[in-house]
Amino acid sequence: MEAVHILLVEDNEGDVVLTLDAFEESKILTNISVTKNGEEALDFLFQRGKHQNAQRPDLILLDINLPIYNGHDIILPKIETRG
Repeated sequence: MEAVHILLVEDNEGDVVLTLDAFEESKILTNISVTKNGEEALDFLFQRGKHQNAQRPDLILLDINLPIYNGHDIILPKIETRG
């Protein structure tokens, strides 16, 4: 069975530890990458900068309250309105 690649986007270290522990206990074969803010998550997803060789995730666990760009900024496109 192939490992599921998960991108965990979380700025709270305690929540990162709890999530990693939960997956370890679940016995699900995973490869988990962690980013700490919205900007780093976007760099990971678009394979920019230090994440240029990042593997595409099968699943994204996304915190909504993040520094720089919040979770909504990552998943919802900005819609410009014209007056």
